[in-house]
Amino acid sequence: MNQYKIVNRSKKMAVFIFLFLTSWNVFAQDIKDENYSAKKFLMYSKTAKVLPSFIPLEIGEIKPSGWLKDWATNAANGITGHLDEYEDVFKHGWKGYGFKARETNEDGTGWPIEQCSYWLDGAVKLGYILHDTTLIRKTSSRLNLVVNGVLNGGESFIYWKPQSVVNDWFNNWGHGLMGRALVSYYQATHDPKILQALVKVYQIFPIKVLSDSTEHMPRGATNIDAMTETYLMSGKEAILNKIIAYSKNNSVVDEETRWQNKRVIVPDFHHGITFYETSRVPAMMYSWTGNEKEFNATTKILEWGEEKNLLPEGVCSSEEFLSGIGPFRHIETCDVPTSMWSFLWMMRLTGNRKWGDKIEKIFFNAGPAPIARDFKTMCYYQSPNRFSNKLPEEVPVPGNGDLKFTRYGQVTLCCVGNSNNIIPDYISNMWMATVDNGLAATLYGPCKVDKKINNVKVVINCKTTYPFDNKIVMTFNLPKEITMPVYLRIPEWCSQPSIKINNKDVAIKTEKGFVKIVRTWKMDDKILLSFPMTVQVQRGRETPYPQTNYFLRKEYKSAADTSINNPYECITYGPLLFSLPIPDLNPNQEMANAKFNYALDIDSKNLSRQIAVIKKPLTGKWAWQIDAPIQLKVKAKQFNWLPTQEQPLPQAPINNGEETMIQLVPYGCTKFRVTMFPVTEKSWNSFIDAK
Repeated sequence: MNQYKIVNRSKKMAVFIFLFLTSWNVFAQDIKDENYSAKKFLMYSKTAKVLPSFIPLEIGEIKPSGWLKDWATNAANGITGHLDEYEDVFKHGWKGYGFKARETNEDGTGWPIEQCSYWLDGAVKLGYILHDTTLIRKTSSRLNLVVNGVLNGGESFIYWKPQSVVNDWFNNWGHGLMGRALVSYYQATHDPKILQALVKVYQIFPIKVLSDSTEHMPRGATNIDAMTETYLMSGKEAILNKIIAYSKNNSVVDEETRWQNKRVIVPDFHHGITFYETSRVPAMMYSWTGNEKEFNATTKILEWGEEKNLLPEGVCSSEEFLSGIGPFRHIETCDVPTSMWSFLWMMRLTGNRKWGDKIEKIFFNAGPAPIARDFKTMCYYQSPNRFSNKLPEEVPVPGNGDLKFTRYGQVTLCCVGNSNNIIPDYISNMWMATVDNGLAATLYGPCKVDKKINNVKVVINCKTTYPFDNKIVMTFNLPKEITMPVYLRIPEWCSQPSIKINNKDVAIKTEKGFVKIVRTWKMDDKILLSFPMTVQVQRGRETPYPQTNYFLRKEYKSAADTSINNPYECITYGPLLFSLPIPDLNPNQEMANAKFNYALDIDSKNLSRQIAVIKKPLTGKWAWQIDAPIQLKVKAKQFNWLPTQEQPLPQAPINNGEETMIQLVPYGCTKFRVTMFPVTEKSWNSFIDAK
């Protein structure tokens, strides 16, 4: 792991001196001009054994534009801005009194604090990103209750209860999510009271409750997220000492050892949210301990999950628990922002482009699919193939209505709360600060970054319709010249990228997938990025459900078939996954008599002649409509096919049917669709021959 080797003392001291000298004057200025990213790197340089590559900017330093602002505005006008008006969990959660709700303890604890924390975290970020004063007032009034409750004597964020309330694992989990929400609130406002509350709680937090498990790393371990950020923002070593103490706990060490060997002690452990929320924690601790086994534990368990469960949208299947690979396997909507969150941490720790590639794939595909185009309804699960409002069938857990779009998703309210993090988490991480006092373009889309570096207000406008076009123009707006590095992520799927600065070609030499450009930047300097996209075909076979007690129940009729091995193909173009759209009247009702009985009939050696790319300008307000600016015409065969819940794909490549062309659109534009396609013998054999 050479790229992550432990930083020696001399390097750490050099970085410390550099950051101290470049940041001292900034720290002494008015709070709104403070370079918080440099301050965090300074804290890392003082105490970390391994420095991260990037630090996210503060909430509001990146603003969306173009189609991305359209989508964010829809969220603010829809679920994100009004969820507390729909359900009591979001109306009463964290107000410090009891109320009746599903799985509440009737004292305001239990499930509701998890669900409401999700919403508050996403909503406060989006409010400050959009400068939406209504949303800011709504979220700040709620979060101020927690801050004031702590400062007026509360022993934890659950300020109306004694500290022992966090001994309950679900309360511990919800507590960590509120910690994340308060970190977001502080990063948006820098109100010292918020940081004071975070410091008070995490200096006295009983770290033992995070590791009291003989089976697996519990979700309460994600308090480490907010603890890490609180230490970086405050410098309180008592908090760092608790993180390091947690890393040495015997049950944590034992679990990490199992993960390094890609095995777990309890097969049923792998609830999707637990998988994504806990997998990043060892890598986060690696910064402070320098123990490579911790970093390896994270990478190995993520590899294990993806090898067995990764769906084409970029997220592991999770019918509550990881559920294998197939067109009717589902992704719980909670797993969309949660997987992005873990990969964001991995990108900032490693500086490796592969994590950015993963995040973009999730955001552009799995992100819009489970949410209505106007962001006013959403669903608990999405699946690669959805033929009708009856096929696939509802999943046994959580049950009734888990595939339907409603304003609260399903009566289990975690997903509707967490869905509000998808957009702001992407926007607020499109640019990150670098250890050498520069900026890195980590995720692409239309936006403006506004960041003070070395007392220079650096503004970069990114004009693009990416991923619906392959060109991105970055224009600098500077009051004076500044010499600094700019890092540009080159997506792995792009084989012929180009970079021009002021119309002059730049040689592309990457390190971990990023090009580093150091120069003196001037007013109106322009970077032109071009990422030509090509069609790719992914081929694979459906797998059986995991043979665990969770799935081997009578409710899971499909799980009994251990022989399932159906072939399929999927098509991508750049970061976008493509589907055959089944037109819909609304997200809950497909149009009658739509045809979907097609098998792909393409020769993998000659894709460009068999798949035509159709492009048109992206105009008007964007809401992931089916009439997308990129569409693909693909050779196929129409054949007799009637999918069922137990047999969602043909068992073998087909050798009959009528030749035709079908038109595909981006997966995120669809509510009913075919994404994992049956294949013809010609298509399947061309893949084998190519190998």
